[in-house]
Amino acid sequence: MVRMTAAGERLETLHLDNDLLELGLALRRAGEDPQVVLEATYGWYWAADVLAEAGAQVHLAHPLGIKGFAYRRVKNDERDAADLADLLRMNRLPESWIAPRETRQLRELVRHRAKLVALRTGLKCEVHAVLAKQGVAVPMSDLFGYRGQTMLEALCLDDGFAQRMDSARQLICVFDNHVDRFERLIKARLKNHGGYQAIQVVPGVGPLLGAVFIAEIGDVTRFPSPAHLASWAGLTPRHRESDTKIHRGHITKQGSKLVRWAAIEAVQRLQHNDLLPSCAASKAASRNAAAATSARSPPPASSSVSSTTACATARSAA
Repeated sequence: MVRMTAAGERLETLHLDNDLLELGLALRRAGEDPQVVLEATYGWYWAADVLAEAGAQVHLAHPLGIKGFAYRRVKNDERDAADLADLLRMNRLPESWIAPRETRQLRELVRHRAKLVALRTGLKCEVHAVLAKQGVAVPMSDLFGYRGQTMLEALCLDDGFAQRMDSARQLICVFDNHVDRFERLIKARLKNHGGYQAIQVVPGVGPLLGAVFIAEIGDVTRFPSPAHLASWAGLTPRHRESDTKIHRGHITKQGSKLVRWAAIEAVQRLQHNDLLPSCAASKAASRNAAAATSARSPPPASSSVSSTTACATARSAA
């Protein structure tokens, strides 16, 4: 912890343990309403809450904005803290949004459910792998439906493969129970949430995807426009510009992975919806109209003269 004045004069440097009381006592020496910048490191929630309750105006440094700290010749906690304080007092701090406690609690539920689903998917892949090693074909589309479970019960596998199959199936049942439990918790928490009901009006967005959007985005009014929201989610292309050269690449993928996953899932569910075909048809019609207009319009005469003049000038210069 480095404490300095608004002019940059260093007043105190402390090494603190992760202790609530010790942090609160150290903050008292900073006076009333101090400006505090905190690095978005592992487990920052408790420190931000303690600082805010003690009367500090807490700022959270964005990890991407301070990535240059890693390239210094000398890097330690004291230098990092001093540089963060300098960025804050010069109003140059790359800042992250500090989500309220309610939003953070909802994120814990949504993210843990997503983690459970990912682990359950890995176990289901193990079941398919065991069947492939034993040369067992899977005739149904859903191996873990009623028909698939009936087939798995009737299988006669080698001992080692059978043990692995039984273990994976038992763990899948455990994960099913926990996934259902967290789904109930999420729905109960968002039952009276107006934004949760409103976002499900969007085609392709259901209760689970809507919960992901609400938890990860939080207060949507903090974004000035939909373009800012798309940029925050990492759904906009990279932009590299120098002088007259502009290069655009793939999407940045610098935002929430869950938001991008939910957006892709919502679009994939639109295959039977009329929204995407109508958009594709309107874009195709616009392209065809532009091509027909350019084909009917002859090039201006001045263009051939100017190009001929330019060629002649180039030859004379050569």
